[in-house]
Amino acid sequence: MSTGDALPLPDYDELPITTLQHQIRALSADDIERLIDHEERHGNRTPVLELLRTRRQQLAEGAEPSGGDQWDGTGKPADTRHGSSASPDSAAPPSGPLRHGVAGHTPERDRP
Repeated sequence: MSTGDALPLPDYDELPITTLQHQIRALSADDIERLIDHEERHGNRTPVLELLRTRRQQLAEGAEPSGGDQWDGTGKPADTRHGSSASPDSAAPPSGPLRHGVAGHTPERDRP
């Protein structure tokens, strides 16, 4: 698929059906057709095709797309330049194993 054939939903192939169900409400009939065509050629997942075909029928019967930005709110964490926001300062201190699994029986377990 070339960049000119980009799908109307970001990360479409990775979206769970529950997310897809909400995001397709904002799509036009042409966008739904593109997704059906893509799904038939690639994943061919029956529940997804049923969902898309149902939405296509709703649009044909007069339903209107709800609008909204489909490139936002995919449920994935935002990319960051430096990876995780966690730091060594916020991590728990290292500790050795408990003797017999009972705290207090090995009070000096972390000391050399």
